[in-house]
Amino acid sequence: MSASGIGTSALLAFQRAIGTTSNNIANSATEGYSRQRTELSNLTPQFLGGSFQGQGVQVDTVRRISDDFVNTQLRNSISDQSNAELKASLAGRIDDLLGSSSSGLTPVLQDFFDAGQDLANDPTSSAARTVFLTEAESLAERFASIDRRIEEQRDIINGQIRTNVEEINSLTDAIAGLNREIVSKSTQGTPNDLLDQRDRVLNQLAEKVNVRITEQDDGAVNVFVGNGQALVLGGNNRELVAESLTGDPRSPDIGLATSGDPVNISRFIQGGELGALLETRTGIIDEAQNTLGRLAISIGAEYNQQNNLGLDLEGNLGADIFGIGDPAVRGFPGNESDDVPSVEFGDVRDLTTSDYRLSYNGTDYELRKLSDGEVVASGNGVLEADGIIVDTATIGGQVEGDGWLIQPTRNGSRDLSVEMTDPSRIAAASAVRADLGDDNAGDAAIASVRAADPTIDLEALPADDPDEVVFDADIGDRGAFVIDGEEFELSEDGVTTIEFNGWEMEVRGAPADGDIFKVSSNEGYPGDNRNMLAMNELSDQRLVGGDRTFGDGYNSLLANVGTRTRQAQVAQESADAQLAQARAQREAVSGVNLDEEAADLIRYQQAYQAAAQVISVSNSLFDSLLGAFRR
Repeated sequence: MSASGIGTSALLAFQRAIGTTSNNIANSATEGYSRQRTELSNLTPQFLGGSFQGQGVQVDTVRRISDDFVNTQLRNSISDQSNAELKASLAGRIDDLLGSSSSGLTPVLQDFFDAGQDLANDPTSSAARTVFLTEAESLAERFASIDRRIEEQRDIINGQIRTNVEEINSLTDAIAGLNREIVSKSTQGTPNDLLDQRDRVLNQLAEKVNVRITEQDDGAVNVFVGNGQALVLGGNNRELVAESLTGDPRSPDIGLATSGDPVNISRFIQGGELGALLETRTGIIDEAQNTLGRLAISIGAEYNQQNNLGLDLEGNLGADIFGIGDPAVRGFPGNESDDVPSVEFGDVRDLTTSDYRLSYNGTDYELRKLSDGEVVASGNGVLEADGIIVDTATIGGQVEGDGWLIQPTRNGSRDLSVEMTDPSRIAAASAVRADLGDDNAGDAAIASVRAADPTIDLEALPADDPDEVVFDADIGDRGAFVIDGEEFELSEDGVTTIEFNGWEMEVRGAPADGDIFKVSSNEGYPGDNRNMLAMNELSDQRLVGGDRTFGDGYNSLLANVGTRTRQAQVAQESADAQLAQARAQREAVSGVNLDEEAADLIRYQQAYQAAAQVISVSNSLFDSLLGAFRR
C-alpha cells in the first residue's frame, strides 16, 4: 500500500478514535455510561523486496470498558442498600408508634392497674368502680387505636408492594425488549449504548428485588429472583402478581404468573425494596399485631375469669368485664370446600404469636404452626394445641389439598371491648368465706379461700349450713382433712390445699384431731376486697405465654421492635458504605476520567494531524514524480 493509503487508513482510524473520545467526554455525567475505547490493529503487512512492509492501521472495534464481576457487585450493593434503607424507615415508624407515651400502651395499662388498686382500697365506692370501668374502656380503646395505626402501616406497605410489583413488571419487560434489540444488532457489532441501557435497567430492578443474572451466548441476559424463579428469559419476560394466595386478604402475596393459578414465591423474595416490605410486614407488622392481640386476649380472659369467681355488690357471681373476639379463620383461594372449621380459645396462657395452617390430606387434618413449620396437632374431629380448639366437623365437601389460615391473635387488640356497663357488677368480694370451728384446738389457720369454678352454686353454701372440713389425725401418717368422704392428706410442709364443691381453701399449720373448717357463701359482706386483690395480683403473674407478665409482654414487643430497628439502622450504615465503595469501584473501571480523555484527545489529534501530513507529503511526492515524467 502506498504512503497515501497508509496515511488515509491512519486518518480514518484516528478520526474514529477522536469520535469515541468525544463521546466519552460528552457522556461523562451520564448515569450508567461505560467509557468506550477504540481498538486499533495494524493491517496485514505486504512482502516487498525481501521484507514485510506495513500497510497501515484499521479499527477493529469500539470496545465498552466493563467488568461483569464489578457490575454484579454493584447490583448486589444497590439491592442491599435499598433493602436496609426501607427496613430502617418502616421499623422506625412502628418503634415510634409503640414507644410513644401518647400513643403507646404502657401508661394506659398502668392507669388500669392503679384503678384496680384504688378499688381494692375501697370496694364499696361507686366512684372507684366507675373509674375502674372507665380505665378498662381506655385500655380497650388504646389497644384498638394501636391496632388501627398498625393497620394503616400495613395498608401503606401493601400499597408499596403492589407498586413495586408493577414497576418490576415494567422493568423486566424493558429488559426483554433490550435483549431482543441487542441480539438483533450483535451481528453488526457490539451495541455498547444498548448494553449500558440494559445495565441501567438491571440496576433499577436491583433496587426493587435481589436478582441473579446469567448471560447467553447471543448477548441476551436471563434474570432470576428468589430460588431460581425466572423473570426474564432472553426476549421474554414473566410477570409477577400481588394478590392473596394464602387466605389472608390483608396481606397480598407475591405470585409468579403462569398459564394457571399464580405460583406463590413470597418466601423466596429477598433483597431490594420488595424484600424489605415483605420482611417488615411479616417480621414486624404481623408480629406486633399478633403480640398485641395475645396480650389483649390474655388481659380480657384473665380479668373475666377472676371477676367470675367473685361477688358483685348485689351478691351475684361476677359477669365478664371484657369482650373478646374469636380467632380469625379463612379458607385458601381454590378450596373445594366453602366451609371453615370452628375455632375457639382454650387456655389462653398457651397462646403463641404464630399463625397456623390447617390442611387436609384426603384422610386427616394437620395443624401446622407457620412460624417454625411444626405440626402441633393432626387427626379428625377436634384438634387442640397452643391455646386453640379447632373443630373440623363443621367442614363439608373438603378434598385433598384444601387449606385454611387460622390467626388466633391477629385481631385480639382490635376486638377487645368492655362489655360491663354497670360498675356494681364488678366482683370485688370473694364468693366464699371460711371460718374456724368454735372448738378448734390446733394452731392451723385458713390462709386463703376462694371460688375455683365460676359455676359454683352459692345457694348451696348458706351461712347456717356451710361445707365443713374435719381433720382426722388417724388417717395416714400425718392425718387428713375429710369432707363428704373425700380425704386431703396433711402436707409435709404444713400447707394443704383442699378443693371441693367449686371452692378452694388453703390451710396452714398443724390442726388437732377433730378441728373443723367451715366454708360458706360470702354474700352480705360487700366490704370484702379479696377478689379485687386477686385481680390486682394478675398484673404481677406470668400469664402471657406462660412466662411474661402483662407489662413484660408489651415491653418484650417494644424491645423486639427496637432491636429490629437498630439492626436495620446498622445494616443501612453498612450498606451505604458498601454501595459507595461499589460505585467507586465501578467508576474506576468503567467511569470517564476527563483528564485521561483530554490527554487522549490531544494524542489522537496530533496523530490525526500527522496522518494528514503523511497524505500531504505523499501527494507532493506523487506530483513531483508526475512532473519528472512530463519533462
